[in-house]
Amino acid sequence: MSKVSKDIWNREKDGNNHEKRSFLRYFIISTAICIVFLFVKKDSVVRLIGTGFTIHRQNKEMRYYQKQINDLDRQIRVLSNDRDTLETLAREQYLFAEPGDDVYLTH
Repeated sequence: MSKVSKDIWNREKDGNNHEKRSFLRYFIISTAICIVFLFVKKDSVVRLIGTGFTIHRQNKEMRYYQKQINDLDRQIRVLSNDRDTLETLAREQYLFAEPGDDVYLTH
């Protein structure tokens, strides 16, 4: 440590500047504590902010997948209740055909 930094902690040298020097000591200590809480500790503020972003992203994914589930449930209901829609899907997606139908495959 330099002579100046050693003098900050020596209260005998405060003299008429004891208020300024006390403020400087409190400032140094509070800055060190803030640095520890912001960056060093396991539960630091930076980690908490990162966790918040992760939670937000996962909630967004959950909404997306819930929408996908709702769409698939709607498709299941439609296909279960409407024979024409089911037949159209089977013919288009899986190339099903009734006996006697002409099938044309295009690529």
